[in-house]
Amino acid sequence: MQTPHRLDPELIGEFLPRLYRAARAWTRTREEAEDLVQETFALVLARPRLVLGDDFGYLMRAMHNTLASQRRSASRRPVSVELTDNVELVGGDRDDPADATENAEVFAAISELPVEFRDALVAVDVAGLSYREAARVLDVPEGTVTSRLFRARDRVSRRLGER
Repeated sequence: MQTPHRLDPELIGEFLPRLYRAARAWTRTREEAEDLVQETFALVLARPRLVLGDDFGYLMRAMHNTLASQRRSASRRPVSVELTDNVELVGGDRDDPADATENAEVFAAISELPVEFRDALVAVDVAGLSYREAARVLDVPEGTVTSRLFRARDRVSRRLGER
């Protein structure tokens, strides 16, 4: 049996790149991803946390819950028109425009997936969680993660093959 330990605020910064990649795949824009990670950190750091298991898994669950709360809130608001986000394709901190374009296409394909498929793909392929960790984060059986991940990868592959 694992013993709970205190989440160390000094060490959670090391998870920032992985959390941002997961947030970027879950959201439509770079700004939404940055806001999601920032809000998650603000909520988690607002008070001391006891964690059972690994810190990254805890932060992924917290970010997934924050996203779910944001989506619920957004569903109650009037719909606005989204502006095209071309900033990532030109300039920025990427060296190769071809890589930036390819990444944008992959993230666009991921964002078109149904939520349950997208969540499984982001947890395993983007954030690098194991199937077991993803199942804990998403609060579903491990077999469900496996089947959703298969379907998500298949849809993304077919979508990218159309281009």
